[in-house]
Amino acid sequence: MVRLACPLFALALAAACSGGRAAPEDARPAQAPRDAHHQNVTGPHGDHSPHHGGLVLMNGDVHYEVVFDRAGRHEIWFSDAVRSDLPASVATGVTMEVSRPGAPPELLKLSIDDAGEAWLAQGRPLEGDGVMVEVRYALQGVPHAIEVPVVASALR
Repeated sequence: MVRLACPLFALALAAACSGGRAAPEDARPAQAPRDAHHQNVTGPHGDHSPHHGGLVLMNGDVHYEVVFDRAGRHEIWFSDAVRSDLPASVATGVTMEVSRPGAPPELLKLSIDDAGEAWLAQGRPLEGDGVMVEVRYALQGVPHAIEVPVVASALR
């Protein structure tokens, strides 16, 4: 019985591996990072340089770049493990809650831009110390939230 099981298992494994499925996202050739500091790092999760002037964060194999603007025009861009752009539609329910000291929170519901590349919101200008932004969205129905401090030197 064991003699028959081993060849059948090997055959089943070979068939499963050659089933015509696409290679995993991380198996794709990596793009070179856009900044000089990360130029030779091309593997998955090797590039955390901002491609749009913001702060790069991760959620599993998905990177997202949050761009805060002094005038209140904020953006969120999504990319895969090797930082290839993903359509904005990979996420749903994208919001930002801006907390300023001594003021009520400002809830911003972002919408996808006309090109389908990024999520955008227009809020009140960002200024002063102690400003925090909670970014929320869902990927494949799984909610994600993170609180991000707004640093004046990082504002666009």
